[in-house]
Amino acid sequence: MRIVGVLDLRNGRAVHARAGDRERYEPVQSVAGEAIVPGDALALAEIYRDRFGLSELYVADLDAIEGRAPQDRLASSLAAVGAVWLDAGVSSADGARRVLTLGAAHVVVGLETLASWEALDEMCAVGGARIAFSLDLRDGKPLGNERVSCGGSVHAVAARAGEAGVASIIVIDLARVGTRGGLDAGLVARVHEAAPHAALLAGGGVRGPDDLARLDDAGCDGALVATALLDGRITVDEIAAARRHRSFSR
Repeated sequence: MRIVGVLDLRNGRAVHARAGDRERYEPVQSVAGEAIVPGDALALAEIYRDRFGLSELYVADLDAIEGRAPQDRLASSLAAVGAVWLDAGVSSADGARRVLTLGAAHVVVGLETLASWEALDEMCAVGGARIAFSLDLRDGKPLGNERVSCGGSVHAVAARAGEAGVASIIVIDLARVGTRGGLDAGLVARVHEAAPHAALLAGGGVRGPDDLARLDDAGCDGALVATALLDGRITVDEIAAARRHRSFSR
């Protein structure tokens, strides 16, 4: 299983996401007991790489997602630390091209900001294997406008993303992020069933190595982790064990 370290960026700083209440996110101040300058995103990324051996980063540009100016310079700097999965509120093929020019390894297209399924089709035609779809949920229900929420059916949303040709699907329930509440492995398994040809990752609520095992059993190829790394509840040895257990490539 692939483990991806998460950075949420707001106003130029790395913040600790909790339950999707973005106005209350606070700057990250330490990682597994190691203090950093509050909100220093590059320091956080380097600790993920050097202390935990993580080669990939999931970066959510909350400014861009919320319609403010994107944090392109910081995103590009993070891309020099590791392979970045970048969610910057992309909603068009031109937007996907822009993110790729920043050095991102993967363009994350969030359901929350997706305008239409036709737009995702166009982005997949442009980005091919570098397009990842984020199935954004809150309390198990799809976010996004009526054109893309498929009447609230997670299975239908996942299936339509798979039809568009996305290389990867990321399942994130914002209500669980940073809560230590665990993930809904059954829901993740249903997404895997709906889009079996896409690589599957999940995040939001990972508590420790037992949750990684449950995700693996549900068909996950990778996990997005923030709080369990910040709190030291997942160690470098446990990350190495998870990687050995399952290959990301099918």
